[in-house]
Amino acid sequence: MKFIGIIPARYASTRFPAKPLAVLGGKPVIQRVYEQVVGILDEAYVATDDERIEAAVKAFGGKVVMTSVHHKSGTDRCYEAYTKVGQGYDVIVNIQGDEPFIQKSQLEAVKACFENPVTQIATLVKPFTFNDGFETLENVNSPKVVVGKNMDALYFSRSIIPFQRNVEKANWLKGHTYYKHIGLYAYRADVLKEITSLPQSSLELAESLEQLRWLENGYIIKVGISEVETIGIDTPQDLARAEVFLKQREGE
Repeated sequence: MKFIGIIPARYASTRFPAKPLAVLGGKPVIQRVYEQVVGILDEAYVATDDERIEAAVKAFGGKVVMTSVHHKSGTDRCYEAYTKVGQGYDVIVNIQGDEPFIQKSQLEAVKACFENPVTQIATLVKPFTFNDGFETLENVNSPKVVVGKNMDALYFSRSIIPFQRNVEKANWLKGHTYYKHIGLYAYRADVLKEITSLPQSSLELAESLEQLRWLENGYIIKVGISEVETIGIDTPQDLARAEVFLKQREGE
């Protein structure tokens, strides 16, 4: 199978405008993401709606495709980019443009999901540990995933699911394995075309999680497990944390 990676990157962001161009360890964030992906997948492109990001990607020698400013989600942007550059690929991998520490093992875990011919969509999760603490578990910006025995996603939520009845919350991470969603997706080409034509669903609107639209419409989302901790960059504070994380890694 052939895999193409698409990295959606918008300039406008409510919490962190110009985020892809923010400098992390001397390089733009979008360059760090691209360098983590290129060479692991058969091809990789940044998909953007802004000429400043386009210019930055070309400056470091990356491949970039311009897309519409009107897309409501990274998935929609991925599909437009794929239609422009991706003929001949079986699976499109959607890599978040704010995940500069995405690892080869994570991309390989998503690719492995497609060894099962019934897989339509794949994503990743990471188990929460007891040391993460309840405050981390209840963070609404870190969606949780309930996974079935066959490693299909049953539901995604910003709330803590499942609720443990008659158990002190301080002990919830002791008695059950909760899974944190890692925002890395991969789709078979025909499935990506289908899901981008679906109207927004009630569950998606309620939780503001687009993957619920796919579940609500009956698509199977296969889940791979990663033990790797990454830092996504949503705010300037996250960028500062990422600088510390990068220096620690480089010092090892």
